[in-house]
Amino acid sequence: MEEKGAAAVAASGEPGAAAAAAEEEAAMKVVVAVDASEESLRALAWALDNVIGRRRAGGVSVVVLHAQHGADHFVYPVAAHGIGLAVAYAPTSAIESMRKAQEEISRKVVSRALDVCKQREVNAMGAIVEGDAKEAICQAVEEMHADMLVLGSRGLGKIKRAFLGSVSDYLVHHACCPVLVVKPTKPHDK
Repeated sequence: MEEKGAAAVAASGEPGAAAAAAEEEAAMKVVVAVDASEESLRALAWALDNVIGRRRAGGVSVVVLHAQHGADHFVYPVAAHGIGLAVAYAPTSAIESMRKAQEEISRKVVSRALDVCKQREVNAMGAIVEGDAKEAICQAVEEMHADMLVLGSRGLGKIKRAFLGSVSDYLVHHACCPVLVVKPTKPHDK
């Protein structure tokens, strides 16, 4: 779709259309994954200052991406006695209420991240995907044809990371583009 848009501009015959098409093709697409943590906003700010800020002349397209859990993530299976099957049940109203709450949280997370971009005078687009963060971000980056993925790290220790899993570790190994992980800052000893 992007190629068609560039070709249409170049073929339109407008003055500067070929240059605009070439610039659009040369633009780097940076996806910054954010959540409600301060670490993700710190990673966004770092990327805006150190990656995007330095490439303004070359053109950078910024997408702020948030992965929200699906409502089914909050439905826990209930074992059926004697049958050996697990059955999950939650009232429709409860699922709908959870879905609305998740959407509102996601909108706030993306809005907060877009405000950071606006403060640094960087145009950005927000996107929300649904599913497990690891897989949803990985799939979204591939579909967006991202040139780079930037995300923060909570700095979990080895034991917590082994039990909880690390989104950043998964994406470093599975994303289809280079991944920049912004580590948390450590207080300096005085």
